[in-house]
Amino acid sequence: MTTASAPRILDGFDWEGKIYSDGWRAGDAESIPVSDKSTGERLGTLGIASANDVARAAASAARAQVAWAATPRDERAAILARAKDLLAEHRDEFAWWLVRESGSTIPKASFEIDVTLAKFDQIISELRTGAFEEVLADDGGYRSVAQRVPLGVVGVIGPFNFPLYLCLRAVLPALAFGNAVVLKPDQQTAVASGILTAEIFAEAGLPKGVLHVLPGDAEPGAALAVDPNVAMIAFTGSSAVGKLIGSAAGGNLKRVSLELGGNSPFVVLEDADIEAAARCGAWGSFLHQGQICMASSRHLVHESIADAYAAALTAHAERLVVGDPAAGDVHVRWTTRAQSLDACEREWCISTIRR
Repeated sequence: MTTASAPRILDGFDWEGKIYSDGWRAGDAESIPVSDKSTGERLGTLGIASANDVARAAASAARAQVAWAATPRDERAAILARAKDLLAEHRDEFAWWLVRESGSTIPKASFEIDVTLAKFDQIISELRTGAFEEVLADDGGYRSVAQRVPLGVVGVIGPFNFPLYLCLRAVLPALAFGNAVVLKPDQQTAVASGILTAEIFAEAGLPKGVLHVLPGDAEPGAALAVDPNVAMIAFTGSSAVGKLIGSAAGGNLKRVSLELGGNSPFVVLEDADIEAAARCGAWGSFLHQGQICMASSRHLVHESIADAYAAALTAHAERLVVGDPAAGDVHVRWTTRAQSLDACEREWCISTIRR
């Protein structure tokens, strides 16, 4: 990945301070700065959507969805394929933003792009080859016909940690199978998961109004959950917010897909290879600063090997390189609050692991 220069895909059009809704325009809410999570450097200005912006976007998406659903499957597949090619062509720019905006290390950013490209391939293949109608007949001559039809407008609310993949894994199937989408990326990582997404689909030829990108925090998310033009909400995030979204969406008879926060135990049995277990445990706890739903939140170790395991895990933790991922090879990014762990903080981390 090239980190020396700014991304090129955003050159040539005025995205700063704007949302993507029937083209680039200013949102009703006040814009906020986009910052490098490791250094605090200002990278741009992000437009923020209001509840009114959501209402306008959802109404526009509902109008555009009718023609999009009537578009032949091979044409929809071709647009998705062009968007995939643009992501592959500009992967360095996407990685640059994932590193700077989300605090990803370079290998994590590259992995996230790879799995997103694989998701494109999966959805495009299903769109081109999948059965949209199934007919069942019994011995009495009765026939049942099942058809797969689009819901209408799908609201997607994405997280900050794996922003590109976790947004597009919901956006891609929704678009592929004839739905319009209103995407609300997390405002902490809205360029990597939203602004760039809007641009590659626009360049790929997605019809106007089929995709809207409305960055923001709670207000636009809450508005999506109750908007009458939105038939389904796909949310990835915390359990607390997921409960609110599920309640609001359910009260309006919307379908919901909720992937919520985890608290995952890493279990080490008495016959485990201690070094191998500690290596896996360190990876599970420290990957992307532990900011993933599958992070090993607790290490449950058999008492007969607990001390040896704690020592091995501590050794792995002490070897982690902490720093700015855009500046070199690191395992864990530092933050603007503290450019590195001082001796007291490091000892606290190690003693916590031992406990």
